[in-house]
Amino acid sequence: MRDLSFAIAALFGLLLAPSAHAQEASQAELKDEPPSQCRAIAQGLPGATFAQAQLQGRGLFDNQTGDRVTTITYVTHSTYVIESPGGITIATDYAGYSGAFQPDIVTMNKAHGSHYTLNPDPSIPNVLPGWDPTGAGPARHRLFEGDVYVRNVPTDIRSWSGMEADGNSIFIFETGGLCIGHLGHLHHRLTEDDYSAIGRLDILMVPVDGGMTLSQEGMGEIADRLRSSIVLPMHRFRGPIERFLDKMPDFAVERRDSPSLTVSPRTLPRQPTVIVLQGV
Repeated sequence: MRDLSFAIAALFGLLLAPSAHAQEASQAELKDEPPSQCRAIAQGLPGATFAQAQLQGRGLFDNQTGDRVTTITYVTHSTYVIESPGGITIATDYAGYSGAFQPDIVTMNKAHGSHYTLNPDPSIPNVLPGWDPTGAGPARHRLFEGDVYVRNVPTDIRSWSGMEADGNSIFIFETGGLCIGHLGHLHHRLTEDDYSAIGRLDILMVPVDGGMTLSQEGMGEIADRLRSSIVLPMHRFRGPIERFLDKMPDFAVERRDSPSLTVSPRTLPRQPTVIVLQGV
């Protein structure tokens, strides 16, 4: 089994090495961390409940009107597809399937085969594993592609030998004046450093199985702490979604008859809302 694990790790290193964009960004990060508007706004207002109130003076978001539309589509399991206003397409927790979409960027996590693939479509320009396939330390992604900025915050995962450091990543996508976060296969509560690294999130994608990942109470705590305007459940098995919704008493609930959601800074709900898209 140990030999098999080493072989798999080596194969990851060959097949899932960070893209050229990501490698360049990682080197640049050592000199000068690319600016994250989601972090900058959050750090300027410690302890505040964050809301999208200012549309100007926001770096990548500057000079962009608040009605630029981002589309988010639930595909399967923990895969959402994000389409930026400029036409960049991102597939989260990509396991080789993104529906009818041809992504420009895919993010992946290591915990299970339903969250990554050893054979991503070679035509995908940017493949971002949420762990370092070489085992050298945490994955570090700082990627600009068109009107999208993607970064990650590493977290740990459970393994056969205990907790494995940096095996998961929370990916944050900044586009169209929005900060969008995907918790991946999160296994533990977040630290103050994690919250600081994440910053403010308008939209949060949350695994709600309550068993394979962090408990539903823990996920509810994170969603409440981040006070995102929209929470999108994912990674649900056969348990009723109400078990998660019961942990979110301060959030409104909307059930949609479509797998897609279109949103802009101006259309974010005033009350924090859990939106259950078709198929979840």
